[in-house]
Amino acid sequence: MLDALSLDLTPVVAEQPDPLLFATVSGAHLYGFPSRDSDIDLRGAHLLPAQALLGLREPEETRTRMWDRDDVEMDLVTHDLRKFVRLMLNRNGYVLEQLLSPLVVHTTPAHEELVALAPGVLTSHHAHHYRGFANTQWRLFEKTAELKPLLYAFRALLTGIHLMRSAQVQAHLPTLLAEVPEAPPYLAALIEAKVAAEHGGYQGPDLGRVREDFAALHGVLDAAQSGSGLPEHGSAFDALDDFVVARRASAC
Repeated sequence: MLDALSLDLTPVVAEQPDPLLFATVSGAHLYGFPSRDSDIDLRGAHLLPAQALLGLREPEETRTRMWDRDDVEMDLVTHDLRKFVRLMLNRNGYVLEQLLSPLVVHTTPAHEELVALAPGVLTSHHAHHYRGFANTQWRLFEKTAELKPLLYAFRALLTGIHLMRSAQVQAHLPTLLAEVPEAPPYLAALIEAKVAAEHGGYQGPDLGRVREDFAALHGVLDAAQSGSGLPEHGSAFDALDDFVVARRASAC
């Protein structure tokens, strides 16, 4: 199996037209079920110079690039810092997972500062993000009958439940199986099947049971949200605003 960090990704960082504040590995590698042929999802934030935001041209707030490197498909998506922080403030768990990913390819002091500010954006409403993402993946599973979106769907619900209970963002499914008691036990075997085949078809417990367990986890997430100690509103807006201004000024 490919170790996502075994590749030298330093040239990828150096090739970017504007400085990267951080780059991490997301996707199946972060979630704990990469297949032998999984691509590497790189995510991060870049910093546009101030003049790019002042003129008439639309700034390149999001950059996407896909290519092959050493026979591995690479997928790089970065947002300008202002957009990335706005997504954080919009109760977007996906960007928080990227920011807090332990699979770090490139880091800077700005990355460390942003990580330190991240707890201030967590709210009980992040449950809506994970609920919606899980439902989107479930519909994809019903359409394709592939194992991958099913694991994505369960992973999202379990991440949401864990976040509501612990105020910690945990995206690694094998870890979640140990930390969320309500996790269906057959997910461990499904992870092994996914590792063996990236786009393998579903082979597992009766689908009626799987649907019941998926619906039950929705109920667990609802209860976890209702009883969560997370606030309804974040507290980091002003600190993040100051952070973005300071970092933009340093790029002038």
